[in-house]
Amino acid sequence: MTALRTAGRTSLVDTVVDQLRAQLAEGAWSVGDRIPTEHELADRLGVGRNTVREAVRVLVHAGLLESRQGNGTFVRSTADPAAVLRHMRRADALEVLELRVALEAEAARLAAERHDPADLRRMRDALATVVAGGDRDADADVAFHLAVVEATHNSAFVEVYRFFSAQVHEVLVHALGDREMPPIDIAAHTALVAAVAGGDPAAAERAARDLLKVPIDAVRALTAHRTV
Repeated sequence: MTALRTAGRTSLVDTVVDQLRAQLAEGAWSVGDRIPTEHELADRLGVGRNTVREAVRVLVHAGLLESRQGNGTFVRSTADPAAVLRHMRRADALEVLELRVALEAEAARLAAERHDPADLRRMRDALATVVAGGDRDADADVAFHLAVVEATHNSAFVEVYRFFSAQVHEVLVHALGDREMPPIDIAAHTALVAAVAGGDPAAAERAARDLLKVPIDAVRALTAHRTV
């Protein structure tokens, strides 16, 4: 196993966290492996056991490690959600929207095939909230799109979308600042609900793509203007 680099004096816990993340990403331990004890890690890093304990606790909360009382600490995952978030934050607004189209178009197609009456009620209730709150209620709009994704009845899809949707607004704001985006297209959202309710996968996918074409075109125009 590759030796860990000795941690410096500044932000020791953060340094140890970063080094352990790197070891996991590099394959020093596989999923299910028990990592070295606090005492062993402290010796390798040249830090105190309390520092190692705090760093391990951070990675347990992050879902990368699992502490089993009496047995030690084991690798739960080598895929770091924090790394995904960092990459998302480096993506530009257009890249994020293009990914959103891919996710939501497939979600709409599956929703048309798999939805049940409760799913339709959630979509219609969310759309009613968007209409009642005005065409710039971002939270209501996110709830609407999540209702469509939940209608896929695919738990993995739902979890990925929950994570992803939480980052979309942050990326857009960071990339575009306060420049105005177009209002929410109520008619396009209504058409998506109708296509899902009608059980037409092709129409639902097309409606989802049409719905997101407006913000994508707006971002292209805004970013093109910025580079001129």
